[in-house]
Amino acid sequence: MPNNLKKNVLLIGATQMAIDYYNVLKTLNCNITVVGKSTNNAKVFFDKTGCDVLTGGVELFLKNNTSHFDAAIIAVGIEVLAATAMQLINANFKHILIEKPASIDLNELKDLANLAKKNNANLLIAYNRRFLASVLAAKQIIQKDGGVISFNFEFTEWAHTIEPLIKKKGIKKNWLIANSTHVIDLAFYLGGKPTNICSFTSGKLSWHDKAIFSGAGKTNYNALFSYQANWMAPGRWAIEILTLNSRLILKPLEELQIQLKGSVAINKVQINNEFDVKFKPGLYEQTNCFLNQNYSSFITIDDQVEMFKIYKIIAEGNANTINLN
Repeated sequence: MPNNLKKNVLLIGATQMAIDYYNVLKTLNCNITVVGKSTNNAKVFFDKTGCDVLTGGVELFLKNNTSHFDAAIIAVGIEVLAATAMQLINANFKHILIEKPASIDLNELKDLANLAKKNNANLLIAYNRRFLASVLAAKQIIQKDGGVISFNFEFTEWAHTIEPLIKKKGIKKNWLIANSTHVIDLAFYLGGKPTNICSFTSGKLSWHDKAIFSGAGKTNYNALFSYQANWMAPGRWAIEILTLNSRLILKPLEELQIQLKGSVAINKVQINNEFDVKFKPGLYEQTNCFLNQNYSSFITIDDQVEMFKIYKIIAEGNANTINLN
């Protein structure tokens, strides 16, 4: 059953993602204040939720705000994620959940991390796939089997659907960080942080200077990994985790299949995905953990700075093995 949290939550943004958060927060019986900038987005938000949006932007709201909030969630466009977080931190917010990837610029990400540290703010990155019911079930099996020994993943994007999208400057150019890190983050969350990596890239698209990605390495769990993605060809996001007893297949990520040692049969694992069906997958569990300050499954802003270096290696390619220790 949903928790009756009754937290006072500031939700920044009137995007579709903000609507998804609102639906979860309402179910958790939170007191929600929504702040947006665009009157057009505010109208759409109201039409879909029945909730009014305070327009004019976060800067104006914070200037006049006298209310206390237990936490804030930032669900605005990628290009203003970091700037919005900085405004909240400077306004003395201590518990902030920011949509991935927080920024597509490493220097901006570092500035944000330094500001959060200076002000003792908990700034967490929202990678909701970490909280899928399929992933929670996979983690239990991994633990029972004694850990991950190897894994592979694919982060193919459908280039033909991305090409016509209108995005702010720099976002398509950094699409791997802006979007593909959903699956890359999840793979390394389950299999460990890379300590060594060798990466290759080739191809080119009209909107991106790379199209094919491949690589391999080793993680701090002593697990070997490999990955590939071909944005010019058919494909989908997928992760395979191998333990001593099981091959766990997340393809799609919202479902879990298993192959046991000594068998060629691949069977679907029954999972309790009630909230993943009712809400945007992973969002209920993620939001619930965040509001209860159960941060163990989140990536922090400092962690994101470190992971950004790995994402850049994967995105740009480097035929040499790089030691990340």
